[in-house]
Amino acid sequence: MRQAHTVEQVRAAEEGLLARLPDGELMQRAAHGLAYAVLDLLGSAYGRRVVLLVGAGNNGGDALYAGAVLARRGCRVEAWLLSDQAHQGGVAALRAAGGRVVCPTTPDGAFSGTRPVPGPEVVVDGIVGIGGKPGLRAVAVAALDVLSGVPVVAVDTPSGVDVDTGELAGPHVTATVTVTFGTHKVCHLVDPAAAASGAVTLVDIGLELPPAAVESMQATDVASLVPRPLGTDHKYTRGVVGIRAGSTTYPGAALLSVSGASTGLCGMVRYVGPDPVADRVRVAHPEVVGAGRVQAWVVGSGGGDGAGEELAAALADGVPLVVDADALVHLQAPLGVPAVLTPHAGELAAMLGLDRATVEARPLAHARAAAATYDAVVLLKGRHTLVAAPDGAVRVTTAGVPWLATAGAGDVLGGLIGALLAAGLGPYDAASVGSWLHGAAAVLASRGGPIVAGDVARSIPEAVRSLPLPG
Repeated sequence: MRQAHTVEQVRAAEEGLLARLPDGELMQRAAHGLAYAVLDLLGSAYGRRVVLLVGAGNNGGDALYAGAVLARRGCRVEAWLLSDQAHQGGVAALRAAGGRVVCPTTPDGAFSGTRPVPGPEVVVDGIVGIGGKPGLRAVAVAALDVLSGVPVVAVDTPSGVDVDTGELAGPHVTATVTVTFGTHKVCHLVDPAAAASGAVTLVDIGLELPPAAVESMQATDVASLVPRPLGTDHKYTRGVVGIRAGSTTYPGAALLSVSGASTGLCGMVRYVGPDPVADRVRVAHPEVVGAGRVQAWVVGSGGGDGAGEELAAALADGVPLVVDADALVHLQAPLGVPAVLTPHAGELAAMLGLDRATVEARPLAHARAAAATYDAVVLLKGRHTLVAAPDGAVRVTTAGVPWLATAGAGDVLGGLIGALLAAGLGPYDAASVGSWLHGAAAVLASRGGPIVAGDVARSIPEAVRSLPLPG
């Protein structure tokens, strides 16, 4: 599991480690990891040109000591000190290694301008550390403008983002690569800040950390949770999922929801809907049967005006359910049964009485708020999908490709999660595993090119087969 810790957790762990290490050892570990990541990006060292943007904190110290390592390897390194409180040991180390140090600021802290080393190839962002407030001072913005277009390696986090929430407020660094230390931070996983982090490289510096409230599942985690039949199982013991989706107006939603459910992860799929739609479902999926007992329901995709009645019928069964699309507007909190709600940002905004832009600016906060309000797991779809539990725990799905932003993909996801619920997973695990498999299936189906929702459904079995064997 990839865990993302808060600033408070990281600082506590650093203090404990610092008490056991020689003075300066922790910064040297970070600096060397940072330097090697810069070299990986450059591909070589001798004659390569690097500019360091250095702020007042330890982040700037990490950048300066990394610059010293790079200079000793033959890079042409220039540090721009954007504060009069730069780490003096780092400044001395860089100068001793042959690096250049400039102070491109006026006495009142404004940017006075400077000419960088000719054709800088990498900028190292050591402006603000994890304790900084969102946004950047004008001097940092001006320096970044001068270096616009040059790839940026951020130290720990992109300067200017909100580390603990993933939110943005004002100017910030957009990194090509972020080199973080000890653990991921929330801003590396949660958008919109995650999009500003670029590719994230984790450097182990020996921190001992508690469990994190925000995490991201990896293939081994998914493999350990995917329901697998035993030799004694039959179709009923493997779980039966019911689909109440689609309408005569939107029959495709029924077909796609059923396709997500009918991928072999549970024992049986039942479809309940209008006769013309049911006929189309049976033609496309002859293994699907009609009404009967189920262990989980999927409700809402393409349900149109009848979605409220279908939701009421599913709730009356008292079994776990997935609520999507048209059924979301009929929810009343709390639901009274284990549930997964699967809104996109616009639907979540309507559920909370907000506008879409507000939800998109603070997705983590609003996913958690909805989970607490409805006492249900909330899966907020997005580039990095969030799965929030009522107790505040969150998993972030980073698997997937941009081509997955296609009509009907959410219908497939709802059916898939419903199958996992019927097979015995709890709502939090079902939503997390379903979201991950959905993204992995999209990667397999895409192979770098466009896809449609049906392609994703057909690739789910392959995504499961590609998992490492559990244990």
